[in-house]
Amino acid sequence: MRSFKEFAAVQWAAIADRQTRAWASKPIESQQRTLAQLMAKASATSFGQDHRFSEVRSHQDLVQAVPLRDYEALRPYIDRVVAGESDVLWPGRPAYFAKTSGTTSGAKYIPLTKESVPYHITSARNALFAHMRATGSSKMVNGSMIFLQGSPVLEDKNGIPTGRLSGITAHFVPAYLQKNRKPSWEANCIEDWEEKIEAVVRETLNAPMSLISGIPPWVQMYFERLLEVSGKSSVGEVFPDLELFVTGGVAFEPYRARFEELFGRKVPIVQTYPASEGFIAYQDQPDSLDLLLLLDNGIYYEFVPADRYFDENPPRLSLAEVQVGVNYALIMHTNAGLWGYSIGDTVEFVGTSPYRIRVTGRIKHFISAFGEHVIGSEVEHALDQAVAAQGGKVREFTVAPQVNPSEGGLPYHEWFIAFDQAPSDLQAFALSLDLALQKKNSYYHDLISSGILRPCVVRALGSDSFITYMRSVGKLGGQNKVPRLMNDRSIADKLATSN
Repeated sequence: MRSFKEFAAVQWAAIADRQTRAWASKPIESQQRTLAQLMAKASATSFGQDHRFSEVRSHQDLVQAVPLRDYEALRPYIDRVVAGESDVLWPGRPAYFAKTSGTTSGAKYIPLTKESVPYHITSARNALFAHMRATGSSKMVNGSMIFLQGSPVLEDKNGIPTGRLSGITAHFVPAYLQKNRKPSWEANCIEDWEEKIEAVVRETLNAPMSLISGIPPWVQMYFERLLEVSGKSSVGEVFPDLELFVTGGVAFEPYRARFEELFGRKVPIVQTYPASEGFIAYQDQPDSLDLLLLLDNGIYYEFVPADRYFDENPPRLSLAEVQVGVNYALIMHTNAGLWGYSIGDTVEFVGTSPYRIRVTGRIKHFISAFGEHVIGSEVEHALDQAVAAQGGKVREFTVAPQVNPSEGGLPYHEWFIAFDQAPSDLQAFALSLDLALQKKNSYYHDLISSGILRPCVVRALGSDSFITYMRSVGKLGGQNKVPRLMNDRSIADKLATSN
């Protein structure tokens, strides 16, 4: 018999499902309605007046009125908001700033408004409801739940509470889940990630955990410490009631094999696509890599073909114009006041009824030192194929070009891979990896076959190498992620000299 909490969750899930079906069945209309609402709401702001929002009626009007911008290009407006000015990008002042670390911009302050914050919360909730509806399983609401996240302690930035997005959303956990929530507020507030992991392990070791959520590399760190302390052989043994793992932040596939080993049994996984700029998509089908693009979430989307992104005037497509199988840079206009905003991610549509996507990488995280334009999804696929063919267990990796090898000879792609268990034949592994990438990327194949590049070189690193690196640059834990691809050697050279 279902508990009262289960019964209520099932009813809410049915309501969320009806609401989702309503907008998903009319995707173009949903986006057009969102555009009209955004323009009307922000037309009197400084940005809206500067860019003639009152005259925007269509996607083409928007393209003419609002140029594409990344954070640095939008920064003159954001700096005014951070300084305390009202009605700049969105009416009034933000409710919060989500503080992130940029590679070129230093600290970035992403505004969250009273209109945008609820969408972050309801989208995460609806991802769980979609899982309930698809599987018929609702027992997860009965046990303890852990959200492995950044500290909820917020600083003040000119009167605006400021912190990591995960720390901000911690303040909005519904009252009916607070009793089930792990870890304690005190443990969650610990800033040092390794110290926090120790506290979380102590508090959850004997708890009836039913749902665990977090970014894969840091959850993996938690799981491995949990097994060390408990003496158990699997997370499934430690938590026999574990019903669901929710993940986001980075592509999960490179971690899947290790997590399946850690779980020790089949545990359902729901993948999500949240960002400080907005909650973009979530997995709505069991055992799928496809994510439902959220079209009624206070975000109007544009899509730029990734291979044209750096053109002087790249094509900007509405949802109605996208094609399945094309790699697009994702552009957002949001009810937090981000306009023509390039979030930096690339996506590929896998279906249009409804619109579902896969995240393929970062627009600035690629290798094209020789014209190959290798992207994140391609290297992840190649690595998966190599592991399947040659064995080995990968913890983390990054790839960079080696343009001028000190040993002489042709240039190559250099893979730095932290193995939990190295393959028995590293050269055979590297060959499998290279052949898989050649099959995935024809430009790379042509460079190899024509003798411009030599096949890739794999540098096997210790399992903790990336943890050590992230600690050294002050980015251990939280929402921080290791770039999988770099067109320079800023990360590669540090890894090479420290191993």
